[in-house]
Amino acid sequence: MASSSQLQSSGSEEKIMDQRKRKRMISNRESARRSRLRKQQHLNELTAQANQLRKENGYILTNVNVSTQMYLQAEAQNSILRAQLAELTHRLNSVNEIIDCLSCSDGGVGFEGSDDQQAAQIGGGDFLNPWNLLYLNQPVMASPDMIMS
Repeated sequence: MASSSQLQSSGSEEKIMDQRKRKRMISNRESARRSRLRKQQHLNELTAQANQLRKENGYILTNVNVSTQMYLQAEAQNSILRAQLAELTHRLNSVNEIIDCLSCSDGGVGFEGSDDQQAAQIGGGDFLNPWNLLYLNQPVMASPDMIMS
């Protein structure tokens, strides 16, 4: 009888061990399933984040390209304005030289006669009047190609 009770106890221990083993196996499978789900969810989040970052990079790249174009346009306009400034400065210096020459040519002697005669002598008549010179009435033409940076 002792041997039959040993067999029964060893049989029941085996059943208990098998139940524990099956329970552990089921628990491990469930844990692995949850782990796979978490991993898949994390992968989906990273994929969505990568797509969002690609969109942001595209937006930033577009903004950089637009800003670069605007900068190049402004630089071209600045070059034109610098050329116009140089031309106008040159014209102003020429006009000032003419005025200085006309001022020096009268010798500082007072004018006699009417105001019209004085105006004609001061301005040198219509011929020497700097406001009537042809080159003053010409438009200033400049292009970005004319300017060397």
